[in-house]
Amino acid sequence: MSEGVRCMWMRGGTSKGGYFLVEDLPADRDAFLLRVMGSPDARQIDGMGGADPLTSKVAVVKRSDRPGVDVDYLFLQVTVDQALVSDGQNCGNILAGVAPFAIERGLVQGQDGQTRVAIYMENTGQTAIATVQTPSGVPTYDGDASIDGVPGTAAAIPLEFVGTAGSTCGALLPTGNTRDTVEGTEVTMIDNGMPVVLLRAADLGITGTETRDALETKEALKARLEAIRLACGPLMNLGDVAAKTVPKMTLVSAPHQGGVIATRTFIPHRCHASIGVLGAVSVATACLLPGAVTEGLARVPDGAEKRMPIEHPSGETSIIAQVSDSGDVTSAAVLRTARKLMDGVVFA
Repeated sequence: MSEGVRCMWMRGGTSKGGYFLVEDLPADRDAFLLRVMGSPDARQIDGMGGADPLTSKVAVVKRSDRPGVDVDYLFLQVTVDQALVSDGQNCGNILAGVAPFAIERGLVQGQDGQTRVAIYMENTGQTAIATVQTPSGVPTYDGDASIDGVPGTAAAIPLEFVGTAGSTCGALLPTGNTRDTVEGTEVTMIDNGMPVVLLRAADLGITGTETRDALETKEALKARLEAIRLACGPLMNLGDVAAKTVPKMTLVSAPHQGGVIATRTFIPHRCHASIGVLGAVSVATACLLPGAVTEGLARVPDGAEKRMPIEHPSGETSIIAQVSDSGDVTSAAVLRTARKLMDGVVFA
């Protein structure tokens, strides 16, 4: 494509990618995005991608006509080394950039001080509320909030999630069980915003404290995880997941840094540098369920409002869970940040 397409490149949470208005994308969207990112190529040398799933992401945004919703957001994962663009999952990190992007593009009128933006996530039919710092009605990216996995500080963007249970799989526990045995390994299959399969790290022959790079070299481990993932797909009402990026595979162990649980997540074939926002919500929820594989490992705080730091290779992601008297998770919120990196046109 000889003519550039309008695009804003942003860091959202611990991810990074291109943010587009739906009307700016060409009809051959997926082919265009593959060219933009430089896929398929392990280095993505001929595109904007950063040779990592966390930096090969796209947000497609439009003004919403849904009652009580400001904008609709479609997340697309552009695979690094395959010619694949997937809409089979959400991304709560890229979500963090959607509200400031919508204000920057004039889809939402910024208010003086703070602006709350209701975002409908097309991938899963959920709605999130993002609060953006907007002095004089303009998004600011400077602030004193910090999140693990991102250097420095930025303006806080709290994200509130309500009613996420079963958004992809049809039920919080797709099999109806808190624990199942799949391919000879005990697992918990859960969907509270992101379909996740939890396994005890010790059952896979690791401690759960290994670095991301160390886990990337364990081919036998990755092959076993993939076999379990493929078997879990139909059980989670996801069908054949061979070409899908869900479910995520999360290995859990006892916390080591004062958190609730320690995690190592595969997304699905490479080890995550941290953990996805909605993946962390699903993991935190599992920690609250008697009989889940987290039982005996998780250290859950008391109270109806629970701050639940989920440990990961880069630090921790804190989920604030509201729990009803019956033990149900009624809402979950997470603190994220975002930063505008580039605004202009991108070529394919």
